[in-house]
Amino acid sequence: MAIQHDVAKGMLEVGAVELSPNDLFTWASGIKSPIYCDTRLTISFPKVRKVIAQGLADLINEKFPGTELVAGTATAGIPHAAWVAEILDLAMVYVRSKPKDHGRGKQTEGKFQAGAKTVVIEDIVSTGGSSINAVEALNREGADVLGVVSVYSYLLPAALENFEKAGVPYYSLSNFEALIEAAKETGAIEEADIPGLLSWYEDLKAGNLK
Repeated sequence: MAIQHDVAKGMLEVGAVELSPNDLFTWASGIKSPIYCDTRLTISFPKVRKVIAQGLADLINEKFPGTELVAGTATAGIPHAAWVAEILDLAMVYVRSKPKDHGRGKQTEGKFQAGAKTVVIEDIVSTGGSSINAVEALNREGADVLGVVSVYSYLLPAALENFEKAGVPYYSLSNFEALIEAAKETGAIEEADIPGLLSWYEDLKAGNLK
């Protein structure tokens, strides 16, 4: 799809994605990776963030018609949710990773009516755990969550399984496969490095990386 390519290309252009096949990054999980994604960088570039915001808005209109509320995950999903809410003229809230330990102990910030049909906006999905946590928090506080959309996904089987188990529909604007294609097109990666990247990705999907 064109939007997958455009978002991947935009992320590469602004440095929101770094590819380093020979000098691996270390993720928070400890996994050694030739790729590092930081979609937070896109908020500093109007052209790219507009493409992302419109893409997310179009995805919500297509997959979740009747949406009444958008909910951004703290913190990286918040700005995207704000721009999408503006495009769609909808209310917005954001969801913390855990409830506050003071006041009313809420996990969401903002106001919505019970039963509001809600879509969660996430920046990056790996296993889907944080997204599902946000869905559960919103449902506990009275929302009716229709599904989750993200800017980028690694398309890991674990994520698809977790969303399916939770009964939560999920869609992403772009993904690892689109990123590799955009990197090849723009020269962001050498042709000789591609087999190694693809091999790493297959190991990641198979759960062979620790």
